[in-house]
Amino acid sequence: EVQLVESGGGLVQPGGSLRLSCAASAFSFENYAYMWVRQAPGKGLEWVATISWNGDRLYYAESLKCRFTISRDDAKKTLYLQMTSLKSEDTATYYCAKSRAKTVTVGYDYWGQGTQVTVAP
Repeated sequence: EVQLVESGGGLVQPGGSLRLSCAASAFSFENYAYMWVRQAPGKGLEWVATISWNGDRLYYAESLKCRFTISRDDAKKTLYLQMTSLKSEDTATYYCAKSRAKTVTVGYDYWGQGTQVTVAP
């Protein structure tokens, strides 16, 4: 069974940091690109970041690239999102997703259940 499980969310104060993890199972993790997407309350899905299959290319939403860092550890079959200088507007459910192939522009076929991030005093 192909599965992606996010973790690491929680309550954090403005200006704080969190590291989200996305653990994969039942497939060759290293052969695919991955992305993080978030959904704020009452809002649609917003793309956050993408990492290529070999980790050589990183892509970020322009407004987030100075604060967020996407990375991967193929040996651990885990995707990460390091978030710093968090703002209240970063409050959202964060999802990780796997690409259908090595290229980053193809569709993403598997999504995790999401992990909640709440930024508040």
